[in-house]
Amino acid sequence: MTLKRAMDVTAAGLGLLVLSPVLLAAAWAVKRSSPGPVFFRQERVGLHGQAFRIHKFRTMRISDGNGLQVTAADDDRITPIGHTLRRYKLDELPQLLDVLAGNMSLVGPRPEVPRYMAMYASDVRAQILSVRPGITDNAAIAFRDEERLLAEADDVERTYVEVIMPIKQQYYLDYVKQHSVMGDLVILARTFRAIAKPQER
Repeated sequence: MTLKRAMDVTAAGLGLLVLSPVLLAAAWAVKRSSPGPVFFRQERVGLHGQAFRIHKFRTMRISDGNGLQVTAADDDRITPIGHTLRRYKLDELPQLLDVLAGNMSLVGPRPEVPRYMAMYASDVRAQILSVRPGITDNAAIAFRDEERLLAEADDVERTYVEVIMPIKQQYYLDYVKQHSVMGDLVILARTFRAIAKPQER
């Protein structure tokens, strides 16, 4: 087991234990908010292109949807409790289970859905998928307000694909080239600071 993987397993296990009251409260709130499962599970592309189903707390009402796989802040499918969970990134906490399972790391490029990952050039895709995807990274910090930015777009998906994805791609490539355990710790610290900082509404 590498040092990075050992850190992931230890931190994820402790995180699930320490945050269990928060996880239970969030699960209860999601269940009470609207009919449907507690967890939202969606196929993502992981290490070496291996598909897995990511865990998140469900923040939307169950519906046929609009076909989009990106979400803007004004999406009317988001439940009231969903807005709160998304604002403070609490909906991402179940991904600690994905870390323990070995599908994700604490830090790494965010796992993309197959549709958007297929849009990357093959050589770029191979580089990004050479490491485990993560719960957080520099792109996630930079685009913490991504949903608000998309809410201002005339075409949500086009803005994501043509504007946001290329910037994220560069963040991901930079991470693959430079990642280290110390660098991961810095990113985790920056993530906690970003979450603690109040967002404009």
